[in-house]
Amino acid sequence: MNRKNSKPCRIGGAFLLMIAYIAFLITGCGIEDLPISTGSSEYAATEQRSEEAPSMEAYSIEAPITSPPAEDTEKVMVEVETPPEPEPETETVSEDIVEYEPVKIVFTGDMNFDRRYANMNALAQRGGEMTGALDSDIIGLMQEADITMINNEFPYSERGNPTPDKKFTFRADPSTVHYLNDLGVDIVGLANNHAYDYGPDALLDTLDTLRNAGIRYVGAGKDIEEAMTPQYIEAGGMRIAFTAATQIERSLPPDTREATETDPGVLRTLDPEKYLQVISEADENADFTVAFVHWGSENVFEYEASQKELAEKYVEAGADLIIGAHPHVLQGFEYIGDVPVVYSTGNFWFNSKTLDSCMIEATVEAGELKELRFIPCIQKGCYTSMLHAGDSDFERILSDQTGRSADNILLSEDGIITRKP
Repeated sequence: MNRKNSKPCRIGGAFLLMIAYIAFLITGCGIEDLPISTGSSEYAATEQRSEEAPSMEAYSIEAPITSPPAEDTEKVMVEVETPPEPEPETETVSEDIVEYEPVKIVFTGDMNFDRRYANMNALAQRGGEMTGALDSDIIGLMQEADITMINNEFPYSERGNPTPDKKFTFRADPSTVHYLNDLGVDIVGLANNHAYDYGPDALLDTLDTLRNAGIRYVGAGKDIEEAMTPQYIEAGGMRIAFTAATQIERSLPPDTREATETDPGVLRTLDPEKYLQVISEADENADFTVAFVHWGSENVFEYEASQKELAEKYVEAGADLIIGAHPHVLQGFEYIGDVPVVYSTGNFWFNSKTLDSCMIEATVEAGELKELRFIPCIQKGCYTSMLHAGDSDFERILSDQTGRSADNILLSEDGIITRKP
């Protein structure tokens, strides 16, 4: 070692260190940014390289892998913290998914509560409750159904005058509406040839009476707008629409007035244009649409060409099920496309005659008709009974209905109505 030059080297190093320190004071850099010197430039350089070299603690599990290791390279085991197990996924139900349930709708034919007629007199003699008019099987089915609809063939009122020169006119005490509540009736059809028997005041009383009893109505109103308004009932995750109109009377001008923009009345379908608008509107706003129509000829068992022509137009407009009334007797069934037509449900509890009758039970689910059942009944002695397999008239009525129906109908021994394949 050349001692002559050793001191000047140390002085030079100290001098350089002083210059760096002055630069630090001028620039404001932190003391930790300066290399530490112990008088040996070689040691200082070594220490600086040591600080720049990364340590094992600098690696983390998130560090990207740029290339896979060679197969013969020995793997380095690095202990890392295991991430927590993910929470198990819970099944979520979308708000757009609707859970549908089957809905049973029961339809019946004509009912009459006018106390001047034999059926109401018989009811009074039997205690005045509907158990004196209908058997327990019928009452139970009507009450248990999700929706029950009847043909209300009279007004509820104590006002008005009978239509001049009309052979039969009906009017019931408004208090008798409780019979509908007792039976579980939810909605009635008013588009018929007796709703206007006592004029506009009696019809308006009828609307008020039904509304106050919590029973909906279709096919009539205080004006044409209301008469053309469908009724929508929410059930089973669906919106089910009910509409009604009458083809009767067919001689003009009719005794039963059609509603206008200012006057009460019914909705007519002799010219079907207005009713087709109603069905189309209902179809656009509902999952399933019922057309409840008053048509045909009284005491005629065969449905007419005019009924079929109207039914075809109703189907085209969007009806999913067509239920008919007015003839007072049963008529047959037909499928128009995928839509079943029940041309007449006949009398249900209306007068003293002995007549074949029925109930129609429709099961609807997810906007589709799943089952349609014809339930034979008989009106006899002012009392209506449900018939069952083994009863003397059960098979006869099924056979008669098969003969009255279109060729595309199958009617099972249980009364299930289906379309032939």
